[in-house]
Amino acid sequence: MIGILTGSKSDVEMIEPCFELLERFGIPYEFKVLSAHRTPDETAEYARTAKSRGVKVIIAAAGLAGALPGVIAAHTNLPVIGIPIPGGPFNGMDALLSIVQMPGGVPVATVSLGKAGAKNAAVLAARILALSDKDLSKRLEEWMTGQAQEVLKSSEEVERSFKPEKK
Repeated sequence: MIGILTGSKSDVEMIEPCFELLERFGIPYEFKVLSAHRTPDETAEYARTAKSRGVKVIIAAAGLAGALPGVIAAHTNLPVIGIPIPGGPFNGMDALLSIVQMPGGVPVATVSLGKAGAKNAAVLAARILALSDKDLSKRLEEWMTGQAQEVLKSSEEVERSFKPEKK
């Protein structure tokens, strides 16, 4: 199971691709809104007890100061994936830098900003779980093949519609 956290309710729309992909891969998840700053005790408790609930990877999305993934990583030895959420005066760059600059010994895998990051977080979590789950590994490979086929189909469509000028 995957644990997914956001620092506020307003972040939920940004991470919907994560939910969609985990469901597509058949990976169960739990979701909570917890804040590193406004609910620090509950956040730490979540991280400390996640493994006992069957959580194997935690995905934490945060904007602005981006503290949530690091706080989670400080309280668990599970893999933590951080998604920086765009917003605020720096449009997510502050969150990206905060999440990616963890001190040695407190790792957080950091993915790209926003919805692309949410998608990448789901795929990375699936890849971690697939190391010990052959069925999931097969579903992941099939999805990746489908992604490649979509690109090739798009290429063919563009090539058919492209008519270079004759000189």
